[in-house]
Amino acid sequence: MNAKSCPCLIPAGFFLLACITNLVARATANTAVAAMVKPALMPLVALTLVAAAGSMESKTIRLGVLALLLGCAGDIFLIADGLPAFGCGLGCFLLGHIVYFMVFGSRSWKGIKPLVWAGVLAVMAAVVAGLLAVIGVKGILLAPIFVYSMALMLLIWCGLAGVIRLKGATWWIVLFGGLLFTFSDSLIAIQMFGEKSALLEFLVMLTYMAAQCLLAWGALRLSREG
Repeated sequence: MNAKSCPCLIPAGFFLLACITNLVARATANTAVAAMVKPALMPLVALTLVAAAGSMESKTIRLGVLALLLGCAGDIFLIADGLPAFGCGLGCFLLGHIVYFMVFGSRSWKGIKPLVWAGVLAVMAAVVAGLLAVIGVKGILLAPIFVYSMALMLLIWCGLAGVIRLKGATWWIVLFGGLLFTFSDSLIAIQMFGEKSALLEFLVMLTYMAAQCLLAWGALRLSREG
């Protein structure tokens, strides 16, 4: 296999290089290099997705690219410190999750009865409220972080509903992507309301990049399934 037979290898190679650079920079507390590389990560995943798909004719691929670019915007906002930058970053990621719902939820949620939805939402709300209480989230950030956390739970539900109702490896990929995204953002919350460390920064980016790659892979597989 070479670059001509599989054009996604070129952007994937650059993505891998950017990943390693970012992770090494974070592990060594080199924030300047990490900040320089971070904005390139999600565009490279998007380029890999398009190259693997062969085109952007599929709506699923276009939405996957949009979600990744919204993630890129969120990454850029979160480079800066302060509440306004955090709020903008949170909003970008929330919009990205909504796009992912359009990709995955439109299939895995189809036909779910209202009573089931009510039970699922109640469990999600209880889990989110418990986690935020344990982490210590309070004050002006409580409401937006609660809404965002519910979006993460719905992303997990996209994958779980697919695993239960539709079967297939694609939905396991989506489920693990949602779980890793939630784990990564939980580490960010721990940093915000606790102590920061280079190890946590490293784990945040490692799990975040893995999550986005899994969700992009899930979108690619769905586009091929038709």
